[in-house]
Amino acid sequence: EQSVRLSVEGMTCASCVSRVEKALKSVPGVDFAEVSLATETAEVKLLGRDFDSAALVAAIQKAGYTGKLIVDTAQPGNTQGSNAGNEWWPVAVAAALSIPLVIPMVGMLFGIEWMLPGWVQFALATPVQFWLGARFYRSGWKALKARAGNMDLLVALGTSAGYGLSVYQLLVHGDHGMAHLYFEASAVVITLVLLGKWLETRAKRQTTEAIRALNALRPETARVRRGGQDQEMPISQVLKDDLVVIRPGERVPVDGVVVEGASQIDESLITGESLPVAKHEGDKVTGGSVNAEGLLLVKTTAIGAESTLARIVRLVESAQAKKAPIQRLVDR
Repeated sequence: EQSVRLSVEGMTCASCVSRVEKALKSVPGVDFAEVSLATETAEVKLLGRDFDSAALVAAIQKAGYTGKLIVDTAQPGNTQGSNAGNEWWPVAVAAALSIPLVIPMVGMLFGIEWMLPGWVQFALATPVQFWLGARFYRSGWKALKARAGNMDLLVALGTSAGYGLSVYQLLVHGDHGMAHLYFEASAVVITLVLLGKWLETRAKRQTTEAIRALNALRPETARVRRGGQDQEMPISQVLKDDLVVIRPGERVPVDGVVVEGASQIDESLITGESLPVAKHEGDKVTGGSVNAEGLLLVKTTAIGAESTLARIVRLVESAQAKKAPIQRLVDR
């Protein structure tokens, strides 16, 4: 049995999570599939080793989403661009256009009978409905093409009904007294859902901060001694049993064993202990820790996904993706 991880883009609610999981489980050879909305990743366990990952990506795309295999399991699935799409200005603009529509409704609670002219309400509600709310139509259309439903489709249908009825009333009865208009309902619903989406995206970003912080501890390059020459190279090119030179003040790039030199190493990322630990020949060092004072020559024992830091990242991601039984019930 083997496991693969995929990034999944385009999910908006628990219904999307359920649909992606169902699509992945329908692929022959898949034993188990679990999707996380927070990290936008899917973890799939396969029965055999000879398996074409393209079938998983195709199943995700058929369900109406975008899937991509995560090749480097030491990296998080979709945390680098988590700031994207989290602009606050659509919420602010939607609120600014909706508040004038809501004020007369609040006034009615205090016996104040006053309404904005129908065409002014139309002018305020239309940008909210079709410009700021365009994302709901796009997502709802994708769901329809996949013969499924999601929260965005419900928002698009509900607000379109209120907006459409208001336009009809305005055109038919607008010249014969004040028509019953519901522009404020559709505008406020879209504004509130946009606010919810913004808060949700902000929460997603916070859930991945721990993973980003852990990955930031891993150096991008290492100084490797080959043939008596020290050369700096990307960490991905370092091989097992390579000799890595670590100068004072540098972060240890790989897991390994000290073969030459002595120093003090700050291993607080593993132990939480602030005091540095003495290291001599034969002692193990962990990638991500900080070399304090001496020059060390370290023989590499683990790189990439096998390193301690990479395993910690996978454990954190796995903990975020796991669902309690009650969460599955809530999703349904």
